[in-house]
Amino acid sequence: MNLEIYWKKALEQTRLSIDDESLYPLKTDIITSDLYQKNDFIIRKLDTSKFNKKKIYGPKQNPFYPWEKILEIDKVGDNHQLILNKYPVQKGHILLITNNWKAQNGWLDINDWKAIQQVNKDTSGLWFFNSSPIAGASQPHRHFQLLRRSKDEISCPREKWFLEMEVSKDSDCKLKKNIIVSKFNFLENSICLFELYLELCKKLGLGDPISNIQPKYAYNLLITNKWIAIIKRKYDHIHGFSINGLGFAGYLLVTEKSDINYLKKFGPEKLLESFV
Repeated sequence: MNLEIYWKKALEQTRLSIDDESLYPLKTDIITSDLYQKNDFIIRKLDTSKFNKKKIYGPKQNPFYPWEKILEIDKVGDNHQLILNKYPVQKGHILLITNNWKAQNGWLDINDWKAIQQVNKDTSGLWFFNSSPIAGASQPHRHFQLLRRSKDEISCPREKWFLEMEVSKDSDCKLKKNIIVSKFNFLENSICLFELYLELCKKLGLGDPISNIQPKYAYNLLITNKWIAIIKRKYDHIHGFSINGLGFAGYLLVTEKSDINYLKKFGPEKLLESFV
């Protein structure tokens, strides 16, 4: 049974950070039913009315080196640190960052997988990683994101789609041609997890660390207790939408710039196809 010590610390730090005005939770309204009738996507509209532009003047050159002490959750091994996401999409939105500089767009290494595995033994949920700005990454310093889920909760709205894709070999649609999915078990040896990541990257055409200094394409990584998915990316901004790993997991964010009519006419899955 998971003790969820990291999760409890994340909630406590969230309370302290909000009191200190160091967190800026994204205020959103769910508008799914206005645009879409199925339940495999959750569409939210960003409320910018209370966005404090005076306080938020833009990120520091590297907000993770050093990280803000008020956001600190816990140390993970010798190479990683858990902190709160300053702009959380849900309460207790966790970041796993490298203590020292590591490029977001480089190959993940065995230490990354050991750290992810260590955190997940205690607090698990939906992990996502955006490899570069094209994949929706906001910072170049290596960081993984975790949205905690309870034991009986589905990891994301698209979970069924990913599980069905893992067993089905039908890859006629553009989206499936640019996504690879595999069963995943956090109880495996961390070396096996690392090797699976490299194998999937190679199969998807991202290359490998021996032949390529960094992955040949930008990508998103989604990890749950049941499956892992890698999405090869070509674009970040299309039709006024910016999509990161959460978009492919089924969470879409609509802003003032988004083309709502396109989304309503063609649907979220067609929108995702535009980005791969």
